[in-house]
Amino acid sequence: MNQYYFKKILKNVIGCIIFTVIFSIFNCCLNIRAEGGEIIDRVAAVVNDDIITLYDLNLLLKPYEESIHAQGYPSEKETKMLTEIHEKLLNQLIDQKLADQESRRLKISVDEKEIDQAIETIKAAGNYTDEELKGELEKQGLKLEVYRRHIREQILQTKLVEFEIKSKIIISKEDIKSYYEAHDDIYGSRKKYHLRNILMKVSAFGGDQEKREVYKRMEAIREKLKNGQAFEDLARVYSESSLNAEGGDLGFFQIDELSPQLQAALKNLKAGGFTSVLDTDQGYQIFFIEEILETPGKSIEEVSSEIQQKLFKEKVSRKYRTWLEDLRNRAHLKIIE
Repeated sequence: MNQYYFKKILKNVIGCIIFTVIFSIFNCCLNIRAEGGEIIDRVAAVVNDDIITLYDLNLLLKPYEESIHAQGYPSEKETKMLTEIHEKLLNQLIDQKLADQESRRLKISVDEKEIDQAIETIKAAGNYTDEELKGELEKQGLKLEVYRRHIREQILQTKLVEFEIKSKIIISKEDIKSYYEAHDDIYGSRKKYHLRNILMKVSAFGGDQEKREVYKRMEAIREKLKNGQAFEDLARVYSESSLNAEGGDLGFFQIDELSPQLQAALKNLKAGGFTSVLDTDQGYQIFFIEEILETPGKSIEEVSSEIQQKLFKEKVSRKYRTWLEDLRNRAHLKIIE
């Protein structure tokens, strides 16, 4: 047998034996005890030959627990929410352990200087002194050494993603072009309509007779518009909107911000045009286009870098999840209930 494969098989066998022994120990005694027999922690999960303690899990869970409890939910709902968060956080810790193990395998490390630099950056961003940062951590129930460990894990994960994922991703010009062409709503030209309206309301219990009378008055106003009277002057006189003093000025809207009914009514109108009398939820309305502003679209050259970064982040996220799932499938996992 090839020596390489012999060593590989032997390694796997030894790994399984170690894993079995670890589980035997943990299944017999799920609590970690001090010499005097006092329980100081419990095992929440075993990941290959590493453990996740209940202390680590509860440390992450504590802020969520306090926040949910403060909302005053019924106990049944609170329990359900905390159970779901507990499961998510435990999975996060398992993923972190798997990533740490892979970092060790690849000999990726983080030294104390890198952690110091990261903390200095955090202090500068929040304008914290050493004492203030320590105080903020204490409010969250964190000791500085535990916080440094979290920082180390984050830096390690960043390096690991850089090594395993980012360095293998390529965004081609074709990828950028396809995304650009599929997102005309983002990069294409945009129109903004400056609108005014005249509104006449129908009472909540108004019958057909009242509706006909209101509609007739609105049609009379529309005739005045056809004869050249200024829309804003008529709005000040006749509109029952709170904006009548401003001549019914509604401001600027993109077409997709408007109701389908109004979009259809404005479709073939130009600046200076007005709609027919529209029967809306608010009452009968006439809309007037004061002006149309058209913002030119962005060329692919202008947004190429932006699209590349977006696609890169999306691919990194997808590949990282796939990579973690693969690690999970190959790992020996046991969650202690």
